[in-house]
Amino acid sequence: MQEKILIVDDEIDIAKLMKATLQREGYTQIELAHTLAQGWHTFERQNPDIVLLDVMLPDGEGYELCKQIRAVSNVPVLFMSAKTEEIDKILGLAIGGDDYISKPFSPKEVAFRIKAQLRRAAFSAAAPIPAPLAATTRVGAFEMNSDETEITYDGKLLELTAKEVGLLALFLTNPNRILSKETLFERVWGEAFFGSDNTVMVHIRRLREKIEIDPSNPKFITTVKGLGYKFVVQ
Repeated sequence: MQEKILIVDDEIDIAKLMKATLQREGYTQIELAHTLAQGWHTFERQNPDIVLLDVMLPDGEGYELCKQIRAVSNVPVLFMSAKTEEIDKILGLAIGGDDYISKPFSPKEVAFRIKAQLRRAAFSAAAPIPAPLAATTRVGAFEMNSDETEITYDGKLLELTAKEVGLLALFLTNPNRILSKETLFERVWGEAFFGSDNTVMVHIRRLREKIEIDPSNPKFITTVKGLGYKFVVQ
């Protein structure tokens, strides 16, 4: 079954260019919208498998549409914007975006990112759910169940997203080892690393906020400059 793609961008030429590029890649079910209102209406009608979303739209910011989408769906959302400040990228990822692409961009690269997100989403949907086992992994005060879906600290269940569980599980199974950003991205996101430093950085920051007493001076997830991160266990 062909994946459905929704492109929301008020720059009609860019939207049409992306549609043409994706059609050359074999995608045929592509819808265009140019405002927040059109985007939400089209989303409800089309039920797309992925959304390419501009940040600056005539009737508001794409962040608002992403929040609406996240309230009802986990489909991948890729932001695209002329805003290139780090805080804008962090905000886009923090509210539920899966990628942030700065304008101007290569349509071919965006098509590749869309393919990667669709491939990951299809893999996640098809992955079998393992039967829970009794065994657990204990690292210091952290304890993780055998299927790596729940992690507790001092006996209290941590409120983590799926990506945060994936990152912490990888750290707990590799204590006191330096893990590069490339390794973290490829193991947790399940796709090749192509400069997604911000994605890893944002999720590490959010994870620190949930497990560290002082996230600005972490004692568990430490940064090893130029190499990556290390989960420190005494």
